[in-house]
Amino acid sequence: MAPKLTDQRDIDFVLYEQLKVDTFLTSDKYKLFNKKMFDMVVKEAKNLAVKEIFPTYTECDKVGVSFENGIVKVPECLRKPHKLLVEGEWGALTEDPEYGGQGLPFTIAQAAMEYLTSANYILTTYPVLGHGAGKMIDLFGTGEQKDLFLEKLYTGVWGGSMLLTESEAGSDVGALTTSARKLDDGTWEITGSKIFITNGEQNLTDNIIHPVLARIEGAPAGTKGISLFIVPKIWVNADGTLGKPNDVVCTGVEEKMGLHGSPTCSLSLGSKGKCRGFLLGKPNRGMEIMFHMMNEVRLEVGTQAFTSANLAYLHALDYAKQRLQGRSIEKLADHGANQVPIIRHPDVKRMLLKMKSYVEGMRSLIYYTAFCFDKNETAADEKEAKHYSNLVEILTPLVKAYSSEKGFDVCVEAMQVFGGYGYTREYPVEQMVRDCKVASIYEGANGIQAMDFLGRKIAGNKGLMLDALINEIQVTIQTARAHDNLKDLAIKLEAALTLFETTCKNTSSALFSRHIASAFACAHPLLDAAGDIIMAWMLLWRAVIANEKLDTKESAFYQGKIKAAQFFITTVIPVTKGKLTAVTYENNPAASMEENLF
Repeated sequence: MAPKLTDQRDIDFVLYEQLKVDTFLTSDKYKLFNKKMFDMVVKEAKNLAVKEIFPTYTECDKVGVSFENGIVKVPECLRKPHKLLVEGEWGALTEDPEYGGQGLPFTIAQAAMEYLTSANYILTTYPVLGHGAGKMIDLFGTGEQKDLFLEKLYTGVWGGSMLLTESEAGSDVGALTTSARKLDDGTWEITGSKIFITNGEQNLTDNIIHPVLARIEGAPAGTKGISLFIVPKIWVNADGTLGKPNDVVCTGVEEKMGLHGSPTCSLSLGSKGKCRGFLLGKPNRGMEIMFHMMNEVRLEVGTQAFTSANLAYLHALDYAKQRLQGRSIEKLADHGANQVPIIRHPDVKRMLLKMKSYVEGMRSLIYYTAFCFDKNETAADEKEAKHYSNLVEILTPLVKAYSSEKGFDVCVEAMQVFGGYGYTREYPVEQMVRDCKVASIYEGANGIQAMDFLGRKIAGNKGLMLDALINEIQVTIQTARAHDNLKDLAIKLEAALTLFETTCKNTSSALFSRHIASAFACAHPLLDAAGDIIMAWMLLWRAVIANEKLDTKESAFYQGKIKAAQFFITTVIPVTKGKLTAVTYENNPAASMEENLF
């Protein structure tokens, strides 16, 4: 395995040099914390991840889950670290301590979760899904519902899930058929089936709380008629004690390409007519409530892909420094020359620098999105809060979609560095490739993220979300222009940004014309180009900071930031401009292609 899970020095760079998260200590919300406490949380996450969680990474994959007679057993190696996650209350780092949270800033929580997720993403899904279910109850539940469920979910004592998908209603959630009928005691009888449910059944927790999308009898068709229900695996009595099984039955576990230690379940609800649930929030508002959980999980999915990429990069870097093969480029004709580590070969350096730039750019993007959550929470006025809310909205589909795709690409590139060994199980990079791929598929496939990005985030809200993003990027560009060695990079990025803004506005205008199908056919290419622009922004921002610290004892660290920005802006951004030029928002052949022509 690689010598480290992640790059603590780069985490500190993002937290304290790029984002300056210690400035939150002056806010009323976080005034009881100090930098030492922030660092202690991250350090403890690192210790737990390295010592207890990471050793389960490959074993979890090899052992996998078992399913027999409706019972799912997860790899036994997960039991101890899961217990430690519960005891340490790692499940709700940003939430109110009254319910088992830690009350931390989102940005610090992100740093802690990077370690935990890097060590074994499968394990972190338990607190993540429990927290997501709890958050919806926290925001929309009654007092009684909060008392029954919140602390158990936030602390991870009980598991959580997310029951949206049905066999005939995958991404088209509005076509679901799971139904709800009100009972005399105020609870609801739930009947239906769900598929692809992560942690839908498992033997780590005594109970699982399922947020279930269902349609109340007589409700409108489509998403407007969907409600959300809290459905416990084991019924929870009014005094908080556990009652009888609640007619939630696992009917199968999917055999997957990766994430073998994670149970992906098919569930039957109410096959015996005895499944009950509590209505969460108002009737027919289920999708609105569920989006709170889905958006949170989408950010976690972006983190999953990023940490897989980061881990793969670190493995590849470590291997490239040790693997001797071939002569140096300067001594190709000298057959008596010694072999050199492959990191000295130009093409291997290209691959490693490409991986480094994507990994560091993704870290900054994901942390910056968490930072925007914090800025929204601590805003001095409504205008500032709205600005950061707009940034969160437009960045969320990018974090999920772009990170999941480029994270997978980095894993594939890392396998290439290993050569033939990468394709074997002698090294864990092949597991990283398998585990990472699903990130682009679940929690809203990336095509859906792209449609959301174009239809709601760019075209919606009078373009204010796009304006907020453009303005933030321009601040960095103007700052970089003042540095002689960065000025050319700033000019290149600004030219691409101008083309991006124009393309966004033209494509969004096409949505309101007869070219709507062509516009949506371009949604994903546009999102992909947007991700490139934001990567370049983040890397240029890093370079500006690094440029002022080249004379320090860490000059190599900071020079690496500038090299990453130079590489990305000079080799990737020209391709990005080509992508933008290729956005055919009018008369796109994909939109006019007839089925019988394929």
